[in-house]
Amino acid sequence: MMIDLPDPDAARFQWGQPVVAATDLYNDGSFPDAPDDELLVVEGGPGEIVQIGLHEETRQPVYMVDFGVAVLGCLEAELAPAPARPS
Repeated sequence: MMIDLPDPDAARFQWGQPVVAATDLYNDGSFPDAPDDELLVVEGGPGEIVQIGLHEETRQPVYMVDFGVAVLGCLEAELAPAPARPS
């Protein structure tokens, strides 16, 4: 079960922040539109944080990330800040 993060400042990433997948992301069975174990997002795939919650049992932040092809729930270890865009 996921609940709202009690202290949003404790999260490593914030709403609207561009991120990339820090590793290949596979379907763990929680994404019903794809077979289990299917590759959903390749390492380095760009996304944006669209919601932050807290996994109630583990007390870890869970980030809902829009990768364009899918919105996935990710842990901090599965994400990295997006590289800065050249101006």
